[in-house]
Amino acid sequence: MILKAVVLALAASFCTATSSVCQRLGAATAPGGETFNVKLLLYLVRKPIWLAGVGSMILGFVFQIAALHFGTLALVQPILATELLFVFAYMAIIGSNRVLRSDWMAGAAMAVGLGLFLFTAAPSGGHAHAKGTFWWLAGLSALAIAGLATLAAFTPMRQGARLSPARRAAILGVATGISWGFVAAVIKEMSSHLGGGMAALFSTWSPYVLVVVGAASMLLASHALQAGPLAASQPGFTIVDPLVASLLGVFIFSEHISLSPVDILVELAALAALLWGVVTLSRSSLVQEPRHEEPEPMPLSVDSVADHTATFGAG
Repeated sequence: MILKAVVLALAASFCTATSSVCQRLGAATAPGGETFNVKLLLYLVRKPIWLAGVGSMILGFVFQIAALHFGTLALVQPILATELLFVFAYMAIIGSNRVLRSDWMAGAAMAVGLGLFLFTAAPSGGHAHAKGTFWWLAGLSALAIAGLATLAAFTPMRQGARLSPARRAAILGVATGISWGFVAAVIKEMSSHLGGGMAALFSTWSPYVLVVVGAASMLLASHALQAGPLAASQPGFTIVDPLVASLLGVFIFSEHISLSPVDILVELAALAALLWGVVTLSRSSLVQEPRHEEPEPMPLSVDSVADHTATFGAG
């Protein structure tokens, strides 16, 4: 049973990494990256590579549910952190910038740090449902923080200054991670009603909120993937999402995390490794804005594979 859970969790991680890569390739050529525009999704639904990414994301979700059927949350969630390493593998194969040893070390530190923290904290217990007051407070807080992050991504710090594509992608990645973390909490609430049948499920608020917040999260993710290098936005997707979901589990559902002295030391060490990886990656050439020379006319179309491979390092 444990082996099945591990294999399915790895499959889920691979599918979500594939989804990020495909959606980045589709979104990178979208116009209007300097502003937040809801019409971006209307452009992307005409891109086969982006639709393939959405399909891969759905498949990854199915694998994740199957993995949780055979294994515990404490086992499956840390394995899902390997998504970041799969993304780096894609970048090493088809990216325009070479993935250095320090980049691999940073990615591994983030994945291992996150996985170790989730495994050690091991949220457990709690209630199947949460009070409406807690939901309102959590929802408004997540909306406010994600909204402020999105505003910061499109607002220059100084008048006339231009926010770099990598920084915009990173900030939007964090906003997306916050939104996805809230989506995970809503899914947990919704799953508790599945035993009552479809009629009971759709008589609750959770599926409708899931549709609205899910659509908003998809829009945020598309802007993050459009804005800049995949290496800039991916940490926000991979790291912030499970951390926010865990915090909401504790706050909304009254789950408990391990806080023995030994566990706290391990958790702090894991967070330190995660932070080191983030800082190291932020200095990498993978997230730096490339210096382009004057381009020469090319006979290739904008949808060619040659153009697509360049989108991993450019905004």
